[in-house]
Amino acid sequence: MDDIIHDPHHLPAEAVRLPERGFTINRRKALIAAAVCWAGFALLVWLVLSGRTGGFDDWGLLAARTGDARDFAGSHLLIEIVRDTTALGGVFLRNLFAIGAVVALLFLKLRREAVLFAITVAGGWIANTGVKLLVGRERPQIVPHLMEAGGESFPSGHSFNAAVVYIAMAIAFAALSRRHSVRYTIIGAAMVLSAMVAWSRVMLGVHFPSDVTAGWLGGAGWAFLAAALLYAPAKAAADRDMAKTLDPGTH
Repeated sequence: MDDIIHDPHHLPAEAVRLPERGFTINRRKALIAAAVCWAGFALLVWLVLSGRTGGFDDWGLLAARTGDARDFAGSHLLIEIVRDTTALGGVFLRNLFAIGAVVALLFLKLRREAVLFAITVAGGWIANTGVKLLVGRERPQIVPHLMEAGGESFPSGHSFNAAVVYIAMAIAFAALSRRHSVRYTIIGAAMVLSAMVAWSRVMLGVHFPSDVTAGWLGGAGWAFLAAALLYAPAKAAADRDMAKTLDPGTH
């Protein structure tokens, strides 16, 4: 019996090895990436407001349609794949992943990254909502919608917010590796995933291609811009939180 039941006080303590922070954000590279994305976003805003995206928008919406009824040309399985992809940028799953990322970063004691990520996501939602209200573009009606969608069309909220959440999440978790190849792979995968979410909106007929292109560029630009500009205040907030944790009497 003594070999089966052990006194828990004599068991060795289980050690949990937390990852070291591998790098700090390269603000120069982040600012360059943000500038490129925001330049493309500004160009698309001008093109949309001046009515110069008609050919591109029509081509994108009709590319996957066939016949006079402009029905979806793909199989039922492909439609389900597209709907599953677009769900990754929806309010529920997107925010669920964002909350999970914050919790994971806090568990890993990466408070700085958790604060930065939370501020980035909240600020991105505000920025996208503001632009939508300013432009006020209606959704496309030249093809049947394959799912319900409401609100203004430009820029695509799915595209903008998916880019913000997934790219900002990748930037935060890339801190777990010291290898450039790993960091770039993580961030690149997030960019591809968010771009897939963006184009799924066109295939479903609920957004113009210019909506999703601008949304993705704006969201990616916001993620990189926030990483560069909010790094210092996020670090300060995390350091204050750490100081309070170590010394509860600190005010």
